[in-house]
Amino acid sequence: MTTLVEMSVDDGVALIALNRPEVRNAISDALRAEFVAALERVASDEGVRAVVLTGNGKSFCAGGDISGMKERLKAPAGEVAFNGWRRQGQTHKSVALLHGLPKPVIAAVNGAALAGGCGIATLCDFTLAIPEAKFGYTEVKIGFLPAIVSVFLTRQIGEKRTRDLLLTGRIIEAAEAKEMGLVNEIVPPEKLMDRAKELADILIAASPSSLTRAKRLLTSAAAASVDADLERAVLENARIRCTPDFQEGLASFLEKRKPVWRGEE
Repeated sequence: MTTLVEMSVDDGVALIALNRPEVRNAISDALRAEFVAALERVASDEGVRAVVLTGNGKSFCAGGDISGMKERLKAPAGEVAFNGWRRQGQTHKSVALLHGLPKPVIAAVNGAALAGGCGIATLCDFTLAIPEAKFGYTEVKIGFLPAIVSVFLTRQIGEKRTRDLLLTGRIIEAAEAKEMGLVNEIVPPEKLMDRAKELADILIAASPSSLTRAKRLLTSAAAASVDADLERAVLENARIRCTPDFQEGLASFLEKRKPVWRGEE
């Protein structure tokens, strides 16, 4: 059975690699479960001092596995909403784990980071990217809602820029992502993983107690408001799954045609 999230530990650095290259590392329920398990493992492993997160193949992560949602289109609205709430609860768990991990996390973005994949890159402490990497929160283009990432994106790059990215769903180059504050460094492809390891070694050289306490200080400052915003985001993500536009967005994507939006009904 194929491992959807590969993990190895070397000299205190955990390397976590999303491993569905044939679908650009799209996030299925199974991949999300393995990702959560990997995060829980590094959180509890005292031998891990820093984490590097990347994607196998030519993409970092293309976001949610839309093709895997085909059968969900046939379910009654109430069931769609409930399952949406349940799945977003699982997403909430992975987001909370990644955001609150007591060890520094470095995203090595080796290609496209879109929708939920862009959210993963956003949540890491450091984001390195190759010049060819693309970033975008494309949910509005398929009738969905980038609700959970909005909680963190607004705090990270400001409301005006967040509105630009989330409302247009446009895809940006690595250079613009760096200018916006989504990317720390742009690194040549052949040096990406070396630079990630180099940065990890710099972090490991610092006091583990200091790093843990610094991360806790940073995340706890806005913890109450973040938790409240995340609960609202999960609810909104469940609600939008009952809308005609969500159904049409998925159907048009799977059928490779232009969507015919109906709006609120």
